[in-house]
Amino acid sequence: MSFGQGYGGGYGRPPQGHQSPQGYGGQPGHGGQPGHGGQHGYGGQPGYNQPHGYGQPQHQGNVYSPPGWNPLSVPDHDSTRRKVGLALWVVGILVGIFLNIVFTLAEVFMSRSPTKMANAIVLGAVFAFPPLVVYITVPKILDRFDPEPWWCLVMAFMWGALVATGFAGMINTGVAIIFTQNYGKQTGELISAAVSAPISEELFKGMAVLGFFYFLRREFDGIVDGIIYGILCGLGFAAVENVSYYARSALQGENVLAGTFVLRGVFTPWLHPLFTSMTGIGFGLSRESSNRYVRALAPIGGLSVGMALHAMWNFLPTALGSEMTGGVFVVWLFTWLLFVAAFFAIIIALVVRKGRTIRDHLKDEVLLGTMTQQDLELVTSAFGRLACTFSWRGAAGRKFIAAASKLALSKWHTARAMKGQKRTISADFIAPLRLQMKQHRAEMMARAPYGMAR
Repeated sequence: MSFGQGYGGGYGRPPQGHQSPQGYGGQPGHGGQPGHGGQHGYGGQPGYNQPHGYGQPQHQGNVYSPPGWNPLSVPDHDSTRRKVGLALWVVGILVGIFLNIVFTLAEVFMSRSPTKMANAIVLGAVFAFPPLVVYITVPKILDRFDPEPWWCLVMAFMWGALVATGFAGMINTGVAIIFTQNYGKQTGELISAAVSAPISEELFKGMAVLGFFYFLRREFDGIVDGIIYGILCGLGFAAVENVSYYARSALQGENVLAGTFVLRGVFTPWLHPLFTSMTGIGFGLSRESSNRYVRALAPIGGLSVGMALHAMWNFLPTALGSEMTGGVFVVWLFTWLLFVAAFFAIIIALVVRKGRTIRDHLKDEVLLGTMTQQDLELVTSAFGRLACTFSWRGAAGRKFIAAASKLALSKWHTARAMKGQKRTISADFIAPLRLQMKQHRAEMMARAPYGMAR
């Protein structure tokens, strides 16, 4: 048999003298029927452009294992792509840091009192950054079934805080100067706020989501992941932007600063995450769909919706200015709070859907004996990881949940790809993830109290 077929088999075991229709990872399908996608299940897919798995020669008897091969390691088809993505991210961060330093120095030294402005910026930072401790817990709670790696969340946040603010700030400033000089201050402010800002800010924030979608495909499973990355990028952008808003308000007095903080820090901290999450939803739909038109157009549609919502938010207060009465302001703010509430309701529904997807694609693992029904309940519990942290399962339990969740999502992606007669790298993850899950389960059960069923 080929290396690829052995790799996909149940725990890498050699064939029993024949090859039968297979289910997930080379195991027989339920009731002797083929697994999802036809005669061969997920693990039995041939490698890229090869007649046999991974293009390895066939060997009878024992599975062919090249030197240094680790059956627990997930195939790394994206090594070069990820390195290129990291390089682009680093360059973007460095340029973004430079631009933000330039803008901050310009804001200080071009003010009437540089000392007061510098102090106001420090005060603005004090008001802008500590609330992030509360804000960031929300996406962490929502993304509980298959949480994204912490370093991915940091990368998304830093891109929004440094790159998107730096490049968008440069573009918006240039647009404001050009239109102010040619058409007056009011027109310059309106074009900058309602046209330039929505386009440039959502475009550069959306690049973070695009980066995860293209360069880190194994960390981008669908709509929920797109939303999580959009939220973190939006929170980073809003925090840095708020420093400037709070600083300018502080120069006008404590009451103005308090009012600005209540508006931006209490009532509307989720608007930037909302806008960017539209782009995340678009890329998530593209990741989940096998329809080529949806895959191509969904990201564009999501970005367009984010830009439109952003423009609607900026237009009215910029156009009316001081003429915006209290009644109009209250209605306008209440409308946007309803948008945010609906947004979170959608996220919760999508998270529940993700949990059901994981459960559905792990049920056969119970039948195959790789996990028990109790294990399945642990993996699909909203508080599974927390329960592991404060129980005998510990870190091994959390690793078991992570491997099982990723296994289920890989099987989900593969099922949809095979339904559309397409190839997906997720198929190559199934066998090693199953082995990882088995290993972590053994480590977890080794810590079980005496007498507990294994």
